[in-house]
Order: sequence, then C-alpha cells, then structure tokens
Amino acid sequence: MKLCITGGGTGGHLMIAESLVEALMQEGHEAIFIGSSYGQDKKYFQESSLFSHVYFLETTGVVNQRGFAKFKALFKIFKAFLKSRKLLKEHKIEATYSVGGFSAAPASFASLSASIPLFIHEQNAVEGRLNSLLKPYAKRFISAYNENSPIKGYPVKDIFYKSARVRESLQVILFLGGSNGAKAINDLALSLALELQKRGIKIIHQAGESDYERVREAYETLGVEVELYGFTKELPSLISHADLAVSRAGASTLWELTTNGCPTFYIPFPHAAGDHQFYNAKFIVEHDLGWCERQSQDLEAKLLSLLESDLKEKSLKLMNYSQKDVAKKMIQDVVESVK
Repeated sequence: MKLCITGGGTGGHLMIAESLVEALMQEGHEAIFIGSSYGQDKKYFQESSLFSHVYFLETTGVVNQRGFAKFKALFKIFKAFLKSRKLLKEHKIEATYSVGGFSAAPASFASLSASIPLFIHEQNAVEGRLNSLLKPYAKRFISAYNENSPIKGYPVKDIFYKSARVRESLQVILFLGGSNGAKAINDLALSLALELQKRGIKIIHQAGESDYERVREAYETLGVEVELYGFTKELPSLISHADLAVSRAGASTLWELTTNGCPTFYIPFPHAAGDHQFYNAKFIVEHDLGWCERQSQDLEAKLLSLLESDLKEKSLKLMNYSQKDVAKKMIQDVVESVK
C-alpha cells in the first residue's frame, strides 16, 4: 500500500508523522511526505530515509494573516494544492493521513478532490481550524481526547514504551520548556535549585538554546550541579531517567511523559492557539494523571508541595492509562478501510 502523510509546521505534528511512517514500514507499506518549506518540516524529514519521497511546498499559515498577506497565503496553498494533486496521482497514493498544521492543507484538499480517502489525527484537546474544517469529509478522525474516537491513545515512539517504569521515589527531577525553552520554567527551576540540591534531588534541565547561557551562569552562581541542555535529541533518555517532570503541555511531550509513566507538573504556554496546552493538561488532571497550574500562579509553592507526592500511585495510573501500538493500530485501520 502507498500512503501520503502530510502536515507539520511544528515538532508535535511531525513526531506523529514519524511514528506513523515507522509503523507503516514495519507493516511492509510505503509512504511519501508532503509538507511545507516553511516551519520545521525540512529539519525533520529532508534527510529522512523513512519516506520513499519527500516534498516541501511553498506554503504558510493563513489564520494569523490579514489583508493582502492572507490572500497571498491562500494563493500559495492553491498552487501547492495543484502540485499535490499531481504528486498523489504520480505516486498512485491510496490514502492520505493528515497530522494537522497548515502544512497539511494542500495534500488534504487534493486528496478529497481526487476521491482519495483522508484520515486525520488531531494532536490537541482543542481541534485545529484546518482539522475542524476537514473533519466532516474525513474517513476517520482520531483523537486521544475524544471518547468517541475509534482508536484510543496517542502515537508515540516505541522507545517510550520500552523504557517505561514505575517511579518509586523522587531522585531525579526534569525541567522541560519545549524545543525553544520556557523562561517561566527556567526561572522556576533556578528559584528552587538550592532546595532541590539540599534534598538530594538531581536536576536535569532542558533550558532552550536562546536562554541556555543565562541559565548556565545562574546555576554556576548558585553553586548547584545540574545536567543542563540547550536543545537535545536525547529526550527519551532524559524522560526515562526522571522521577518527576515539570513541562509545557504540548501534545507530543505530554503523551510521551504519560506513556513512560513519568508523573508531571504541567505549566501550559499561555499564548498557545486556542489555549490548547491548558486543555491538553486539563485532560490529564481530570483523569488524575498529573498536575497543572497556570503560569501566573504561585508555581514555587505548588511544586514544593508535589515533592512529597505519592509518585508510585501516579506512575502506575499513567502506565495503566497509556495505550500501546497506537500508530500501528492507525495504520492497520487505514489498510482495512481502504480494502
């Protein structure tokens, strides 16, 4: 079977695309990728050997554009739509899987116009505008937050299942601000660094490249030992070593932490579109799987109170809740539906 995987713009969307193509290859199928020359799509897949072919079309987001800029963005999508139709026909694509993001628009509309079944995965608790628009026309709409979704759970890499473990006690704390870092989380880590060291808790901190030097110098001034990163591709290893995490609530990281059984205190990015990070974390809190506070709250007091939490109980709940082989189930669903 030949599948087109489309979407991206941000790492969260692209991680889902990577999980899907890995599952696709394990099942003996083939995929092409259609993304955008704008955003992180090239960074993830330009040199990738997972796809038989990769294409990066000139598109940009439309939602935040105004006036002539919006018209220009729509025109770019239309040109990319025509190119996508040709690519789908050229590669004899039998189904398209959209992982969301503005990058998904051309190939998704091209698939519908060519009567190629469209499958959609929504990564956040708040549906993206493109996904909401396409949802009525999709063959399948998958969401970890929707109880009516035919497939439960969220597709993450196998490494997070393989390294999953029950946290018994707090020996290591991990601060994650996302790929660009988060000053609020960085400042929280620094404000409690001496107290954490006093309690014998090791600190692992991914501070973001732009704030790395400031954070490094602050730890040196405090005299606190820390395993510090600006950006790292070793996130699975860092998560598996942590007993408690403090993190933004981007969907991919949230579900990777959940799958690995790592109890997490979420501090959502306050300016995320549709406040989706807050609703992602709210879903976790409502299922008694973690904790969440707005960035404007008293984060120090909240985190200090969590240091005494029953991590084993939370960790067991996380591992019991997470679903295995979600990407594989999504691919099998495509194959069965198309047949």
